[in-house]
Amino acid sequence: MILYAAILNMVDGPMDEMLLDEHKAYLQQLIDAGSIFAKGPFTDHSGGLVLYKADSYEEAMAMASQDPAIVKGSRTLTLKEWRSNLD
Repeated sequence: MILYAAILNMVDGPMDEMLLDEHKAYLQQLIDAGSIFAKGPFTDHSGGLVLYKADSYEEAMAMASQDPAIVKGSRTLTLKEWRSNLD
C-alpha cells in the first residue's frame, strides 16, 4: 500500500460551504471502503488534507479527482506520494 497526500486548497469559500455535506459523504464512502488513511481540515480554513491508500498514483488521482469539491471547483487538488518516517 502506498499513501498519497491530497492537498485541497480552498478557492471558493461560499461554494465550498454549499458542497461540504456532499464532500464529507464522498470521503465517508472511501473511508468505509478502506481507501482513506486520514483526513481533515487545515486549522486556518484554507482547505484540507486527505491521505489516500492506493496501489498507484493513477488510482489515487482517480479517487481524489472525483471529490465533489474538486469536480465543482471549490477547491484545487495537489496530489503527492507520501511516506511516513515512523517506520
